[in-house]
Amino acid sequence: MRILIIEDDQDLCRLICLALNQAGYETDSCHTGSDGLFYAKNQAYDAIILDRMLPEIDGFTVLTALRRQKIHTPVILATALGSLPDRVSGLDAGADDYLVKPFAMEELTARIRALTRRPGSLSLSPTLTAFGLTLDPASRQLNYKETSLNLSKKEGALMEYFMKNPSQTLPRAMILSYVWGSSCDVEEGNLDNYVYFLRRRLKALDAPVKLSTVHGVGYRLEAKTK
Repeated sequence: MRILIIEDDQDLCRLICLALNQAGYETDSCHTGSDGLFYAKNQAYDAIILDRMLPEIDGFTVLTALRRQKIHTPVILATALGSLPDRVSGLDAGADDYLVKPFAMEELTARIRALTRRPGSLSLSPTLTAFGLTLDPASRQLNYKETSLNLSKKEGALMEYFMKNPSQTLPRAMILSYVWGSSCDVEEGNLDNYVYFLRRRLKALDAPVKLSTVHGVGYRLEAKTK
């Protein structure tokens, strides 16, 4: 499960990343509203921690832009402005939760757990289904009919991303960011290797799906044509 932290206080940002990493989440972070908007628009996240007072573009504007573009990633708005009108305006702008600074990291992680348990959120817990395949992201068990197999951590993350976006062409950069993290220095050949591994897994399941190469762009999970 990957979370984006958009926070201009770099010390606080590091503390949040550390706490979430220790809780088992993967994180990306940035310190301006413009960078945060770019990350959120071009990469897939399960939740966003968004500061309200940001340089370049404020958090409300970032949030409004995301919702206008039909990006419904759950957002926790984190701010020192804690009056009732501030909280109401934040929720009305499209935030899913509102957390007043200073806050305990235990409260933040509890709110993330509660947020991702809500129906429609991108929690790691619900089973994913596509083309007759089912995947439990927590156990990384992939099933087709009566056959099942266990995926490695990277295979599981890659399959999870494909099954969240069936029949969609996923650019290589977005796949690399989702599986390895935006700040991770990884060779693109690693992605090709893991796609090869997943193709073997799908063949072993005799599943009627394929991972198609879209030359110059990325990959797509789709049904096999008869």
